[in-house]
Amino acid sequence: MKKQLLLATAAAVLLAFGAQGALAQNVAIVNGKAVPKARMDSLAQQVAKSGRAVTPEMEGQLREEVIAREVFMQEADKLGLAASDDVKVQMELARQTILIRELFSDFQKKNPVTEAEMKAEYDKFAAANGGKEYKARHILVEKESEAKEIIASLKKGGKFDDIAKKKSKDPGSGAKGGDLDWANPSSYVPDFTAALIKLDKGQTTDTPVKTEFGYHVIRVDDIRTAQLPSYEEVKPQIAQQMQQQKLAAFQNDLRKKAKVE
Repeated sequence: MKKQLLLATAAAVLLAFGAQGALAQNVAIVNGKAVPKARMDSLAQQVAKSGRAVTPEMEGQLREEVIAREVFMQEADKLGLAASDDVKVQMELARQTILIRELFSDFQKKNPVTEAEMKAEYDKFAAANGGKEYKARHILVEKESEAKEIIASLKKGGKFDDIAKKKSKDPGSGAKGGDLDWANPSSYVPDFTAALIKLDKGQTTDTPVKTEFGYHVIRVDDIRTAQLPSYEEVKPQIAQQMQQQKLAAFQNDLRKKAKVE
């Protein structure tokens, strides 16, 4: 009798240890089906990849999430939803999306934008946008005769701002009295630029300036040395832009190499 009790106690201990081991591997048992801890670990990895810190306080939330998913998946399987043609199509599209995203991520990891590339891009930007900046105003009209009348009116003491608000066809600057704010001359169309850089501070064009948009009357309010941001200030934007350019080139290259019939 004593021997039987000892054997029963030993069996109970072994069962308890076995249950603890199972719980260590699984986060729960849902309707008799084990939910492995690996699922919770995988979900935590995805959260971390998104940039969020996985704190000890989140473990309970992650556990509840994987349990809820198992409950819902069991119900979906019971209803046979996985066999639906529509669901199969959606799952295939989701698979493609995930693989393509990983392809692009893998490319970017293996082809990072280097410091030298970013610095060269900044130097190119600085060369194109350096020099002088002009704070100018303009009045845009359709006919040359209109522009000549405006110039004559300005010479008689007419106010540039008021005339621009009344007559300029430029919807962006007209309401602001023709104000174009500070800009590099190269940012305008060639004919406008050519006329602009001939003007001194406070000077207005004596004759209408014709461009593809119509006829302009231009005045320079001020001139200064270009105020460019430092390399460190724009480095993040340069990196992002160049990463996008590299990725676009990679995509285009793959598309060109593909044999499509």
